[in-house]
Amino acid sequence: MFAPLQNDSFLRACLRQPTEHTPVWLMRQAGRYLPEYRATRAKAGSFMGLATNTDYATEVTLQPLERYALDAAILFSDILTVPDAMGLGLSFALGEGPKFAHPVRDEAAVAKLEVPDMDKLRYVFDAVTSIRKALNGRVPLIGFSGSPWTLACYMVEGAGSDDYRLVKSMLYSRPDLMHRMLAINADAVALYLNAQIEAGAQAVMVFDSWGGVLADGAFQTFSLAYTQRVLRQLKREHEGQRIPHIVFTKGGGLWLEEIAGIEPDVVGLDWTVNLAQARQRIGARVALQGNLDPNVLFAQPDQIRAEVTRSLESFGTPSATSGHIFNLGHGISQHTPPESVSVLVDTVHEVSRRLRRAA
Repeated sequence: MFAPLQNDSFLRACLRQPTEHTPVWLMRQAGRYLPEYRATRAKAGSFMGLATNTDYATEVTLQPLERYALDAAILFSDILTVPDAMGLGLSFALGEGPKFAHPVRDEAAVAKLEVPDMDKLRYVFDAVTSIRKALNGRVPLIGFSGSPWTLACYMVEGAGSDDYRLVKSMLYSRPDLMHRMLAINADAVALYLNAQIEAGAQAVMVFDSWGGVLADGAFQTFSLAYTQRVLRQLKREHEGQRIPHIVFTKGGGLWLEEIAGIEPDVVGLDWTVNLAQARQRIGARVALQGNLDPNVLFAQPDQIRAEVTRSLESFGTPSATSGHIFNLGHGISQHTPPESVSVLVDTVHEVSRRLRRAA
């Protein structure tokens, strides 16, 4: 059904196998920093109009690959599609973040929650298959979801938050409600990611974007345990191909060993984590992904090259027990000059090849 893969460097790095260069892709690589994305979004009329239309979602997923020599594509979608399918009423106002019309803030609202019918997310799976076909084997396709805890943050707060007061209040005052919500979220996310794999995703990523706002102890109980519940249900193989699992906890540097302990294939790092130290701590158990500060892309080309080089040198040359995927420490800013991304991608390939030759 799908064309053979021509560039599998990303998948090999995920599985800690040798690669000729360090593969690179960027979180939010299909997005508002690209003028062609803004034009397509204007045609679609809204963010959800874009995400729920198979042709538009395919078009914007491929846009960055037309500009840059990226080593993976990531499905264009949103981390909040699962709670939307639960009936919480997701919307996006232009220039604003996501909002839910029906936040989950009491026992009655939690009692109504259930794993949604995956048919409500058919538009996502159709997009995965369409993108995979359109890629024609050029690079692998990554599917993704928000983590159970990150979904719960939005579900309770009703939108993004500065202090997470409402969700943390529930966590501390009614942990029973929080555990019930997280269990439903975890089972829904696992089902959702497995359906993406069946539709054509060749790797899947769990974005624990708000894990780092939790206290030590609470992180392990309310975030990590439920990410582990997701991983335990995920397909590790599909049609004879190994499917790598990536976990990224923003602000999770304190807990790298514990994150590696739930046995993803790849642990994503934000820019606060030193790559050399992370490799020393967990690099023999998992591959590492990250971790350039996205704001480096506002510097001049020479400075971007220097920071990318410093990051690659910090990780060092991959060995038989390590793998590195170059990425940003979080999503690319909408204000990023597109030319800066060219400098980053080209430098990763050029310098990583040089480092391998010198090893």
